[in-house]
Amino acid sequence: MTERKPPGVSFESFVDKQIREATERGDFSSLAGFGKPLADDTAPYDELWWVKGKMHREGVSVLPPSLALRKEAEDAREAAGRAPTESAVRRIVAEVNEKIAAAIRRPPPGPLLGIEPFDVEAVVQEWRASRPQ
Repeated sequence: MTERKPPGVSFESFVDKQIREATERGDFSSLAGFGKPLADDTAPYDELWWVKGKMHREGVSVLPPSLALRKEAEDAREAAGRAPTESAVRRIVAEVNEKIAAAIRRPPPGPLLGIEPFDVEAVVQEWRASRPQ
């Protein structure tokens, strides 16, 4: 905690002294962003910049559940294409199919789901076709 400004000392010199002492102690060298350029300030001011930054760092999604499931299904399809084995493809597709089936039985709030469970055999056939012989 900083000490109180003594009487008779100008405010500017008191603050400058504290900054100099903190710099000498190395208090500023371990701050986040130390040595990095400042963020681009040409964008219009956004009042919620810190909320958006925090959500990005924490990996929080603000998509409605149905859109989040669509995104997850899309990501699962891509992951199945990169899977190393057929059993991994089947596991990835089965996991997302369970979530899609649950969402079809009890639709989440938000936009319509608009997807159906994947045909596991069709996804496996695509995976086989994309593999070098």
